[in-house]
Amino acid sequence: MENETKNFHFMELDWLVYFPKYGNRGKYLDYRVVFIDRRKGTAQAAKIVRLREILENPEFENNYPHTVGFYKGDAGEGTDFKPDYLEIRKINSVEDFWLFLNALDI
Repeated sequence: MENETKNFHFMELDWLVYFPKYGNRGKYLDYRVVFIDRRKGTAQAAKIVRLREILENPEFENNYPHTVGFYKGDAGEGTDFKPDYLEIRKINSVEDFWLFLNALDI
């Protein structure tokens, strides 16, 4: 996945969201992303979903703030998951997340 995605780790939820380098246009809510819920263990397969499915999930909406780490490249799996974060932000609203995405030119 290196250089092909922009990767985010929602630390408290232990969710991974990968934005593909190409293919998404328009409003962020309609972007297709790869989603992994790491709490479900190694059996959890990556799913391609619309970003709105993640951001409108009650577990996400009702648990602000979120600590979100941005990283590139392979971060490992399971207990070997150790991303090299390029930036970490605390987001208090979906608007804060949009600002984070804009800052990273997504």
